[in-house]
Amino acid sequence: MEFFRKRLRNSWFFVNKIYLFLLFLVLSFISFTTFIYFLLFYFIIFVYRLFTRRIPLEPREKYEYETHVYKESNGTKLKMDIWYPKVEKTKYPVVLFAHGGGWISGFRNQPNNVSWCKFLASNGLVAASIDYRFGVKNTMADILSDYTDALNYLRQNSEKLKIDKSRIMLMGLSAGGHLALLYSAYYSFNNAKEYMKGIKGVVVYYAPSDLKDIFSDDSKSLFAKFATLATLKGSPQKIEDIYEYYSPISWISERMPPILVVHGKNDLVVPFSSSVKLVKKLKEKGVKYMFLVHKTGGHTFEFELKDFQTVRIIEKTVKFIKELTKE
Repeated sequence: MEFFRKRLRNSWFFVNKIYLFLLFLVLSFISFTTFIYFLLFYFIIFVYRLFTRRIPLEPREKYEYETHVYKESNGTKLKMDIWYPKVEKTKYPVVLFAHGGGWISGFRNQPNNVSWCKFLASNGLVAASIDYRFGVKNTMADILSDYTDALNYLRQNSEKLKIDKSRIMLMGLSAGGHLALLYSAYYSFNNAKEYMKGIKGVVVYYAPSDLKDIFSDDSKSLFAKFATLATLKGSPQKIEDIYEYYSPISWISERMPPILVVHGKNDLVVPFSSSVKLVKKLKEKGVKYMFLVHKTGGHTFEFELKDFQTVRIIEKTVKFIKELTKE
């Protein structure tokens, strides 16, 4: 029985909540009023979960942040929130933090992202959490240009922002991790020293290293597939060269800065195997890396689980960043 339960939990039917769609459909036929109430109830639960998801080590103290517009594009202001430690310094190491959401959703100041920024700030690091344009109306090239402009904004305004532009870490979750990894892989491969100036390392949580992996049998998420199709404007069968170009694994070289890769073995959105392939390539190229694996974690596990393994991974993440950015 347990075998069948596990298979059901790991199926596309369960992962994509198709059972809820069928329930809504049945309720709409039975009673439209009941359907509306149930829909409202589910929406309240969804919003509650969205605004209560945090890492288990979020500090209770209040931390200050400043909001800056780092770019304007077609009338849209792209912003970053810069979170500061409590201890006053003339210069801080900075973590450029990119949120997840399949390149088509999410925002810089979601509670889960804020919890990461507060934790980084509580460890003496400045965290710059950014918004970027979404892939539904824009391209991956547009999103990457936003990422680059955010990084340049930090460099160009380092004195005013009290950050040390010689001690920069790139960090991202899921799609945000893909941006951090792709940026560092592409520009180090091409030996573009100006683009890599000051970057000490990269932290990627459950990010796709090969975008074609989103369409493998191990990925059960219809959202992830739709988001990738929408952002890259086609399937891997039709535009394979585009998928290869925007896959970080295509650009791994011996010039890459140190990488921390974090992934849960039970990830049904971005397959765990994608990070395994990445780590193998890093090892082949002689890149310094650390691979942290949660044996039972899924996608976004650090916001769902509060077990010892999750806490240790978060602590090791900050230790990795601090060791690379120490003076």
